[in-house]
Amino acid sequence: MYYFIEPMTEDDIPEVQQIESQSFTTPWSANTYKREIRNAASCRYLVARGSTTPPPPRAGGGGSPRRLGIIGQIAAALFPSAPGAAPSCPAIGYGGLWLTVDDAHVTTIAVDPQYRGFGVGELLLNGLIDAAYELRAKMLTLEVRVSNASAQRLYIKYGFQPAGTRPRYYTDNGEDALIMWTEAIDTPEYQARLSELRRLLYARLQRQVADKRPAVRVS
Repeated sequence: MYYFIEPMTEDDIPEVQQIESQSFTTPWSANTYKREIRNAASCRYLVARGSTTPPPPRAGGGGSPRRLGIIGQIAAALFPSAPGAAPSCPAIGYGGLWLTVDDAHVTTIAVDPQYRGFGVGELLLNGLIDAAYELRAKMLTLEVRVSNASAQRLYIKYGFQPAGTRPRYYTDNGEDALIMWTEAIDTPEYQARLSELRRLLYARLQRQVADKRPAVRVS
């Protein structure tokens, strides 16, 4: 299976909402997504796509209108003759952030349950980190359920550290949210760490293509 990321468009919203309904109990409205997507000055929203074969170039030969760093790396390796995704490739995950002064707040990130465990969430997180650099953010922050240990492990891997809680933050069950922050992302130390993590992710995704792993996890 081939996985890649593109900027979210309004056409993606129905698929995004379908993934969201399987991931969260308090989904956003379509109008909320439209408002966020249109706010290009301070928001970035991405979709992950999956394809069983390398997708053909877009009509007209153009690639994605905004190619982020990790997206370009993955595309160069996995799609050497295809600079852009075909419109028919389904959205299998999504994520977004907004800029508050000089901090990038990850507002949402989710992967279709059938595609979890293959690195799609990590690929999305890398795309959001690139979006934070594009917006000239100094640090990233997010909230995560205190019970979501797997997500916390991914965030810690990328330099997020616990910095407090928001009591009863989640309205569906009153669960607390763990607040997490990165260190400054423009330091040589963080960029070296990120470079090594991306090397490992890049190799993992290449192995999955070479091994022809199943497109959907079998439970």
